[in-house]
Parts: sequence; C-alpha cells; structure tokens
Amino acid sequence: MYDRPITPDTNVCDPCTAAVQGAATASPMMLERLLEGLPLVRRRLRRRQYVFRAGQPRHGLYLIHSGFYKTRVISEDGREKVTGFRLRGDLLGLEALDLPTYTCDAIALDVGEIWELPQSYLRERLPEFQERLTAALAGEIRRDWNWMLVLGSLNAEQRVVSFLLDLSARLSALGFSSTSMLLRMTRADLGNFLALQLETVVRALHRLQAQGLIEVERRQIRIHDLPRLRAQIALPAMH
Repeated sequence: MYDRPITPDTNVCDPCTAAVQGAATASPMMLERLLEGLPLVRRRLRRRQYVFRAGQPRHGLYLIHSGFYKTRVISEDGREKVTGFRLRGDLLGLEALDLPTYTCDAIALDVGEIWELPQSYLRERLPEFQERLTAALAGEIRRDWNWMLVLGSLNAEQRVVSFLLDLSARLSALGFSSTSMLLRMTRADLGNFLALQLETVVRALHRLQAQGLIEVERRQIRIHDLPRLRAQIALPAMH
C-alpha cells in the first residue's frame, strides 16, 4: 500500500521550493516504455559494482531499470565530488555523449538492473529515441540549475530538507511511498553532494527529528509532516 503522492503547493512562491518540487514532474519511465521489446543487453549489478569508470571507452548510454546509483568525479589529486543520485528511468552516461570516453564514475548503491543503449542502433531503429534523448539532456540541465540554486542560497538544514523533498517526489513518481524512504547512500556521500560535512548532515537530521518533522532509524527516513517540511525552505509571500 503506497502513501498518497505529493501534491504541489501552488501557493509557494519560493524558487528553491519550486525547483525541488518540479524536479520529478516528468514520467520517469517514458523512455523505458519506448524501448520495451527491443533486443537490448540487460545487466544485473551488485552493490558497489561500477556501471562504468571515468576514462573507460564510451559504448553508449545506460537506462536504469531498477536500483539506486551514484555518479561522481575525482580530481587529479584525489578529491571526490558526488554529482548525483540516480533512480529508475534516469540515463547514465549523458555527460559523455560527444566524447570517446566516460567522464565520471557510475556506481550501484544496491542490487539493480540497467539496459545498455547503443546510440547508433537506436538512432536507426527508433527515430523517437533522439527526441527522448534531447528531453533527457534538457532535464539534466534543469536539475543541475535547481541544485545550484539550492546549494547557493540555502543553509545546511534547508539543503538536507531539499534533498529529502526531492527524493520523496522522485520515489512518489515511481509509485513508491512519498513519506518512507531508505537512504541507499552513506551520510558522507549525502554530505558530499550537498557540500556539507558529515557531522553537519547528522546534526541536521537530528534537528529535523527533534522538531517532529521526520523519524530517523539508521538509513530509514520517515517523513511525518510534509507541509511543515516544505515550509522549512519556503519564503513568505511577497505583497
């Protein structure tokens, strides 16, 4: 039994709230439905297994059918930056479309399945694929802008709230509960993505729990009050 999906609050005028709530409006499985029936290679992955590594020859794109994945880049001196967490319906490898090699690592955070998408084959056999690919690229750009806004204008606790609301909306769009979620990533990975220290993420979660907004049990997060949680990042209306 799934909880009711999140209903966007049309009265919210804060751009950060709108960015988070609008991040998962498109159907996550439109491309998957388009590809059903094609003889694509399907790969099962274990937790911590790489889909691809930065520098490997690019063979195509990968559509996530199940599981939870993170993408990251590593600098020459070894510094890591988590660039995103990917769910069913997301495409991996978009950032390397015009390059001979992949530019980031894509790692499974739990057991999952991906579909290999050879671009040349799909371009010839499925003309609609190019349109979907363009839409996916545009969606990635908007998502990046949204997170730039969040990281550049919100404090630590609000960034954590924004992440929880974003994940809630994405899971709801996939048919899962919008108020009960299992964080597949570590607190350190979450902090890296939100540009926060591990200790700051832990303190923010504890404060939200103390306010009765969420319940934290290891990696399990339960949202008790979605409207109040959204209010944490909403600006008052301008008159």
